[in-house]
Amino acid sequence: MARKRKKFSSAKAARRRSRKRKSTILARAKKEFTYMGHTTPELKEMPISEFAALVPSRVRRSIERGWTHGQEKLYNDIKAGRRKVYRTHERDTVVLPLMIDTTIGVHNGKEFREVTIQPEMVGHFLGEFALTRTEVKHTGPGVGATRSSKYLPLK
Repeated sequence: MARKRKKFSSAKAARRRSRKRKSTILARAKKEFTYMGHTTPELKEMPISEFAALVPSRVRRSIERGWTHGQEKLYNDIKAGRRKVYRTHERDTVVLPLMIDTTIGVHNGKEFREVTIQPEMVGHFLGEFALTRTEVKHTGPGVGATRSSKYLPLK
């Protein structure tokens, strides 16, 4: 008995089916988050001194130096679970595992940017998630511009 070969209507349709098959395989392969081989529940139970040994040197030194008054207040508030959103100006605060799934309003110099802490953010600083500089978007010349600056080439 001869096997029938599957015929595609076009090469484009074949590529589309192939991409779809690959995307479903990738969706199934999503793994649980680990940081340096430790899962999120393990990180939450871990003492800060053990966690400090896992992070890069800049973060480790920041932890070993001790917390400022503002950082300590933020950590204690999060442990107590007092609010939904914790607002802070402490941009140099290290994201610890105890902060996962909390929303923190980080001040960017103008306003508080709400940041929901994900497991992937552990070991970074809060300031990295509330950017202080915005992209400059230039428009046409404004009122009071000189004649030479109003010149726009026709090309």
